[in-house]
Amino acid sequence: MPIVAILIFISECKNMAPETIYALSTAPGLAGVAVLRVSGSQANTVWEKMSSHHPSPRIASLIKLFDPDDRSEIDRCLGLWFPGPASFTGEDVVELHLHGGRAVVNGAIEALAKLPGFRPAEAGEFTRRAFNNDKLDLTEVEGLSDLIAAETEAQRKQAIRQMDGELSRLIDGWRDRLVRILAYLEAEIDFPDEELEDGISEQVKHNIVSLITDVNQHLEDGHRGERLRDGYSIAIVGPPNAGKSSLLNALARRDVAIVSDVAGTTRDIIEVHLDLSGYPVMLSDTAGLRDLELHTTDGVELEGIRRAKSHAESADLLLAVFDIKDYEKLDPSTMDLLVGQDSIILLNKCDDEDSGTNLLPTLNSETEVLQVSAKTGLGIDKLLNLLNDTVITNMGNIGSSSGITRQRHRSALQDTTEALSRALMIELPELCAEDLRLATRHLGRITGKVDVEDLLDVIFRDFCIGK
Repeated sequence: MPIVAILIFISECKNMAPETIYALSTAPGLAGVAVLRVSGSQANTVWEKMSSHHPSPRIASLIKLFDPDDRSEIDRCLGLWFPGPASFTGEDVVELHLHGGRAVVNGAIEALAKLPGFRPAEAGEFTRRAFNNDKLDLTEVEGLSDLIAAETEAQRKQAIRQMDGELSRLIDGWRDRLVRILAYLEAEIDFPDEELEDGISEQVKHNIVSLITDVNQHLEDGHRGERLRDGYSIAIVGPPNAGKSSLLNALARRDVAIVSDVAGTTRDIIEVHLDLSGYPVMLSDTAGLRDLELHTTDGVELEGIRRAKSHAESADLLLAVFDIKDYEKLDPSTMDLLVGQDSIILLNKCDDEDSGTNLLPTLNSETEVLQVSAKTGLGIDKLLNLLNDTVITNMGNIGSSSGITRQRHRSALQDTTEALSRALMIELPELCAEDLRLATRHLGRITGKVDVEDLLDVIFRDFCIGK
């Protein structure tokens, strides 16, 4: 290639460098402090065009911030300078810690827009650049996203552990074991004349079985990581006028649902977020269940009942609420939902704790039964204690092991074990090695080392602007 063409190519490559991006990294609106973040090869322009001086790396400095056109003062703020690659994104990064008034923030953003090569960042673009520059892998990116969204103590702890690379280290450890297994097979394939064992050695088979066992132990975790991210699901079910909406309000300690004596008032699912012992819980009130053909032809109520049953079937725990006066004819539609599901039966509208004691043996002996009054609060504290214990038992110890927090992790690990299982059945080294390489690629998808382009938009689109 002629030298001129090479120089042109190099020049074009430089011109293709990522644009310098900027965004507000704190929540918009009135605040004491607002943080503007800038990242890219031209970030240093902020100090040259808009600042009274250039701060030293990683040392906060008080600066005057100016408009680059007329040098009018925008704010007196703190400026920080993080030269790449020792920054969050791996690029040159500027942070401006402004006074949080809207006029100040808008003035600074408008000033940044005047700088050549600068543009507003897209959602998640700072973190995506960190991923592209090998500052974070995909599981660490997801951990950061979960940390931003965390609402409870347990969610925060899980997100911190994943952001710190605990899941990455687990996956990388499995990949290293696979590489060692592959090394033996590749030697057998590349050096067939050497004195190597025929077929797959017992040691290789043992190592594959051991790896399958370890991966399966993490897959058989009851989906705790996903539950912790999304919330433990509790559905309140029962016949009309049993007091389901009143119970929801009592547990939420505020008026969330409309309470009425008219049957069928609740038509759609009403959800409330609770924090039980640091774990996120999604509590749902559903439409009253009853025999559809005998009692209603209202299309809206029919749809509400259908949704109630569908939601109940996917819930982690059911609270089946009955009017204690109707204990002899408990609604069969509700009782049918309890088969094969974790549930607690609540006899509501109790006048006192002994009002239904003699009734309890007539109910399902394997299901916990409590007497409550959603109206007076009788038994509600006891129910909350039971729910706390149930959630803690089902969610498990979050500090015991690296958790699988997303369905994509679980799918990739399932694909890994399938490939490993196929490899066990094959005696020909070339075919066995191919399945092991496939298993390695499946593991690589989790951390982002292979085949991730189709995942990136999905992962980063959930980030807020400025992160």
